Amino acid sequence: MVPESEMTPVREEENRHKRDFFEGSAIRVLLHLLAWIILLVLPVYFIKRWNIAVDFIWLYYVNMVISGIIFYVNYVILVPRYFFQLKRYRYYLAVLLLLVFFYFVSDQSNKQIFQNLSDRPRIEKPQFPPDNGRPDNGRMHGPPMRSMHIFNYGFNAIFIIFFSLGLRMVERHTSIEKARKELEKEKLNSELAFLKNQISPHFFFNTLNNIYSLIAINAGDSQKAVLKLSKMMRYLLYESEKGDTKLSNEIEFMNNYLDLMKLRLSEKVGLTVDFPGKYTDFSIPPLLFIPFIENAFKHGISFRDKSFIEISLKTENERIYFKCRNSIAQTASNGENENSGIGLGNVRKRLELLFPGKHELSINSDISAFNVNLIIYIKG
Repeated sequence: MVPESEMTPVREEENRHKRDFFEGSAIRVLLHLLAWIILLVLPVYFIKRWNIAVDFIWLYYVNMVISGIIFYVNYVILVPRYFFQLKRYRYYLAVLLLLVFFYFVSDQSNKQIFQNLSDRPRIEKPQFPPDNGRPDNGRMHGPPMRSMHIFNYGFNAIFIIFFSLGLRMVERHTSIEKARKELEKEKLNSELAFLKNQISPHFFFNTLNNIYSLIAINAGDSQKAVLKLSKMMRYLLYESEKGDTKLSNEIEFMNNYLDLMKLRLSEKVGLTVDFPGKYTDFSIPPLLFIPFIENAFKHGISFRDKSFIEISLKTENERIYFKCRNSIAQTASNGENENSGIGLGNVRKRLELLFPGKHELSINSDISAFNVNLIIYIKG
């Protein structure tokens, strides 16, 4: 179930649909204007192309105006106010009243047009056979039968209602999806900030203690350690704020992290790192791989028994292959792996949001080792 706080952007997006139509997207307004221009100009083309009687353009425009009013009353008012608010019976009743009202408007308008034009002689020869086989006298004929008018009006009006309803629902769905993506992006930013804070207070404290101890033994190495730590801090505080980063920057960050972690490793820990010398420098989100490395150091090192950590990364065919394998220390056998760093569950979610359908993550363990295999499809 989605927390109440996370649903706020979606609800705000739904409420936005209750506002006036012209407060919406400018592209949407332009598309509506373009459609109306085509519908209004189209009769002129047909009149010139097929020599249709000019008198019928009045009938076309009156019906077009009525159809437009029905469309926008349903699109702007009825659907957001009743249909989206789950007041379906009110919506159906309002639509029925709308259609009945404009049927009488259409009927009276058509009668008025035919009455006004019936006494005007036609300049052009009629394009249709005369009614009832009677010779044409060059005058306008009466309106169509009422049953035909009811059928035509009903068919057109129902089509307009369903079309405006469907269009509004599609736009609403698109807006909600956009709001959800914005929400997911905010969650990603929050998780990234949390990740930056989790790498890790204990790590920095331990590193500073190791550097402090190293100063008395080897001042040169301690200076290098401080420089690596400052580079890591700069990357965490500044570079990762820019959004995507280069793979080379991420590899440099991981190397600095590993160099500092080596300060506290004993000879019983075997560390194997295989980063490529040559690779495609893809643009990737920052801090993708460090949670797995941090997890390996937190739960794969034993200070009493022999342990190991194996890390490798390579690029090939527009893909990034990352592997991390570590021994399972006795202190980590209580299942704390799932709570390390930002948690491997959260790492899964982050990858799903960043690379939906474009990554493969396999996490498994056996008696002796914990294995992580990650493939990221940069393209395709």
